[in-house]
Amino acid sequence: MTATSIDLTGKVAVVTGAGRGLGLAYAVALARHGASVVVNDVDADAADAAVKAITEAGGAAVAEAAPVGSAEVADRLVERAVAEYGRLDAMVTNAGILRDRVLWKMSDEDFDAVIDVHLRGTFTCARAAARRMREQGEGGSLIMVGSPAGQRGNFGQTNYAAAKAGIAAMVRTWSMELAKAKITVNAIIPVAATAMTETIPAFAPFVEAARRGEPFPDALRKGEGFGTPEDCAALVPFLASDAARDVTGQCIGIGGDKLSLWSHPEEVAVAYADGGWTPESIAAVWSASVGRNPQSVGIPAPVLPEA
Repeated sequence: MTATSIDLTGKVAVVTGAGRGLGLAYAVALARHGASVVVNDVDADAADAAVKAITEAGGAAVAEAAPVGSAEVADRLVERAVAEYGRLDAMVTNAGILRDRVLWKMSDEDFDAVIDVHLRGTFTCARAAARRMREQGEGGSLIMVGSPAGQRGNFGQTNYAAAKAGIAAMVRTWSMELAKAKITVNAIIPVAATAMTETIPAFAPFVEAARRGEPFPDALRKGEGFGTPEDCAALVPFLASDAARDVTGQCIGIGGDKLSLWSHPEEVAVAYADGGWTPESIAAVWSASVGRNPQSVGIPAPVLPEA
């Protein structure tokens, strides 16, 4: 199947957090390739505007404004898809918020709010979608949205990084649980100029330049895999299509001109001691064996030209 043959006609998708930014780009891309879309957002005006843009371009979409997290909202989104279009084929869990603080300044409320939207919202929406897809008996696609922060950690983002890492783990688990039902489960790891990333000082001048109509330089588009939300959107129709029916359990990065596959955690060094280890024997061999090449943490700082 070639790129030009990606046709989602007859398929129905739900996209959470689709009123703006990446979610809007995903919803528009799905509709452009023929899918009918339920546009979810906590902001009813943004959801309505997204639906208007899609329908005026000849696509099919309806709005369902609600904050994701609860089972009730997840069920409502699936029910809306079935009521409007008769079925559900893809669930895209994009909704998210930020409450960035370093550990000692992060409140319970900061932590819980982010976990509820990102992690619990992904869980409840995926569960509701999986139940419907299993009833239909024709397979489907769960497309969860992760982040580089969930793959490597990020300063000041205990809650967000934990949620995104949890999403990656759920994807791997669900890909096994839902394989028999022919439901694929993948995480996309997007990098783009959004309200979230424009707060990063290194990217801020380039985001501002883009607003003036200036293109992102190759150092961003290729070197950093950083571009517009629309640059990330192609991955979603692909994963929702028959072309990706054998792709499951993966964390796939996209941004700018870059497409990548993230590795899963695995052992990178091992050592053995007859009869087991003691604290002293671990200390004696650590730096010369297992601990010789410790793994790095954090998202590498971008190396960028002057804006």
